[in-house]
Amino acid sequence: MSKQPNTYAFIDSQNLNLGTQRTGWKMDWRKFRKFLRDKYGVTKAYMFIGYMHENESLYEYMHELGFLVVLKPTLDITSKSSDKDDDRDKAAVKGNVDTELVLYAMKELPNYERAIIVSGDGDFFSLAEHLEGQGKLAYILAPNWQYSSLLKPFEKKIVRLDQKRRQLAYHDRKDKNRKDKD
Repeated sequence: MSKQPNTYAFIDSQNLNLGTQRTGWKMDWRKFRKFLRDKYGVTKAYMFIGYMHENESLYEYMHELGFLVVLKPTLDITSKSSDKDDDRDKAAVKGNVDTELVLYAMKELPNYERAIIVSGDGDFFSLAEHLEGQGKLAYILAPNWQYSSLLKPFEKKIVRLDQKRRQLAYHDRKDKNRKDKD
């Protein structure tokens, strides 16, 4: 029996979360961590998230599931609406984790044999290219078909998670029970 290579996952949580929600579903984080471990042999799964105080319980939950949570301070960004008739400001929270993800992937390079990048963001092209050159890029897990065209050179290594929806989707049991009672 051959030993499975030591594999780390580097997860852009915002890209993954928004990418699945855009296609009409939510990720079940417990199922996703198990999927990474069972399907790809992921021993360490770094989850990069913009920090918001009100999400403390989420971070703790992710940690309990086996993710190594890396928090990045967020910025409140207020912008004017693009609608000429709308004077209201749009509030947004920005927690750009790209730099941290690349830094960790490079810092940990001697500790893993294979890496999985979980994002469809073209900002990770250089990281993917470097890992490929080192023989360490296992896969890029993109949330859906709308991943960056910059990642096209790695098409053979791209796994679309929207195609794994049945396996990975969160189902609210309380909601289902409520519908059954109506």
